[in-house]
Amino acid sequence: MRVKALAVLVMLALLAGCSSAPKPRAAATSTPAWNTSTDSSSASSRSTKSPRSTSNYAPLVRTLPPINQDVVFHAISLVGTPYQYGGSTPETGFDCSGLINYVYRQAVGMALPRTTAGLNALSAENPAVGALEPGDLVLFAMNGGNRVNHAGIYVGDGRFLHAPSSGGKVRMDSLQANFWQRTYTGARRVLE
Repeated sequence: MRVKALAVLVMLALLAGCSSAPKPRAAATSTPAWNTSTDSSSASSRSTKSPRSTSNYAPLVRTLPPINQDVVFHAISLVGTPYQYGGSTPETGFDCSGLINYVYRQAVGMALPRTTAGLNALSAENPAVGALEPGDLVLFAMNGGNRVNHAGIYVGDGRFLHAPSSGGKVRMDSLQANFWQRTYTGARRVLE
């Protein structure tokens, strides 16, 4: 019961950050401008379970455009869904690109590439990390080098939602965590 209450509290705190005034857009850069004053050990303070219904959070994200709200709500409703390589539905589980493809198709009827390479190749704006908006795609090269092999959906307040790996579940993590800072390669803004 305490874990569920903690998960709800984390969700409320996350979505409360969405109600602040929008940040001014910065020019895209190739080097992420990370906020170094934030504790980078926050990777251990991730939420692993969330209520499937997000209707209780609607008042907290009213400042987002409706299309961004739809993407964020659909994504958050899938927290806790098991990881499955090649998975693309809640019933089968998700891999990272399957999760993104499913969320955008269900939330806004947008067909996105089904692979991380395809997501990386999108000719869409690449916002600087400080200018990310809820609904932006975030891209990572987790095996060293520049080859993007992981992706997630930015949900606001420095957090993103993703399907992490075999044995894991869809969850939210902080972009401020050392691992994610180190492997971050860029973003794609696919919502206008």
